[in-house]
Amino acid sequence: MGRRTNGVRPATASSIGIDFYYQGVRCRERIKLAPTKANQKFVENLKAQILSEIARGTFDYAKYFPDSPRAKSLAKLPGAAVTVGDALDLWLRGKASELSYTTYRDYELAIKNVWKPAMGTTRLPDLTRARLKEWVSGTSCGLKRISNLLLPMRGMYDQALDDGLIAVNPFVGWTPKKVEPPKEEDDVDPFTQAEVAAILGACEGQVRNLFQFAFWTGLRTSELIALRWEDVDLVNGTVTIRRAKVRKRVKAPKTRAGRRLVTLLKPAADALAAQRQYTQLAGAEVFMNPRTGESWLHDGPIRKTAWQPALKRAGVRYRYPYQTRHTFASTLLSAGENPVWVASMMGHKDWAMIIKVYGRWIPSIAPDAGNKVAALWTSSSCLQGSGKA
Repeated sequence: MGRRTNGVRPATASSIGIDFYYQGVRCRERIKLAPTKANQKFVENLKAQILSEIARGTFDYAKYFPDSPRAKSLAKLPGAAVTVGDALDLWLRGKASELSYTTYRDYELAIKNVWKPAMGTTRLPDLTRARLKEWVSGTSCGLKRISNLLLPMRGMYDQALDDGLIAVNPFVGWTPKKVEPPKEEDDVDPFTQAEVAAILGACEGQVRNLFQFAFWTGLRTSELIALRWEDVDLVNGTVTIRRAKVRKRVKAPKTRAGRRLVTLLKPAADALAAQRQYTQLAGAEVFMNPRTGESWLHDGPIRKTAWQPALKRAGVRYRYPYQTRHTFASTLLSAGENPVWVASMMGHKDWAMIIKVYGRWIPSIAPDAGNKVAALWTSSSCLQGSGKA
């Protein structure tokens, strides 16, 4: 009988239809008013008031639509009196024994810093997919970060549906979509050999050994600071990557491929030989903070106290420390090393990621892994001063 406008439209000659979502359910009701222009405006304002009360958690269905069957059916949902914030707290407490420390901490911070401020007072059944989409569009996070933040919400709503607290789960069949900015690890901007030489030349002692080892093993910072002398086999020229340190906690690598045997190229072996005098007798971590004599807790202090000053002294354009890993991969591939071997050194399960990220550095596939790149080091000026105290 007329064009629908914002969920309000003429229904019959004596009524106006109103359409909205409540407790995850689409509700269609009729207001017994003739669909005049004034009455339609009145119902539009009424709907705005209803939506406001739903958002505040004060909406009483029976107050507005006492004769509607939904007034009784929706009021019976147990989740109607539960807020998103309270449900998240209860869900997380129930998961405490199942989650690793880092995962539990990630969820706890997401609930405290994101979900409670944004939606904590919303009643459990009132959260709609439209509101979730609005949140996604309004955040500056990348898509991966958004997906991680949504994990506790997804888990809580899955359980709420199983427990009969809600009739509809807004997460079912929905995946957030957003133009994702480049991730740090995907932003490949490796250092040239001249830049590597300049950076190492601007360092000394343990800091030089740490960075030289990073440039020539491709280890992640979390793997570097968790490496222990028991993981090192200087006789056979290998190190075993079996742990990483994330947020001050030591944990196993995320994937089976992440637990790997890394061949020590000559520059990396030289760095370890120079590092022995500082930390080997202690028998703990290979690389320690020379300022404190204690373990590196995470990458923050490395960036602030060692990496940034070194690049500044060297006159090298700043890139974050993860570029040491990209430099290792691109250097090996440019020298003609086998991409499959490079993938195993990097901890990738196959060489698909190598092709995707570093394809432009692959001139060909060659045998004798490790020999060609070692020649680069022998002729490089960065050999000078290796292992200076």
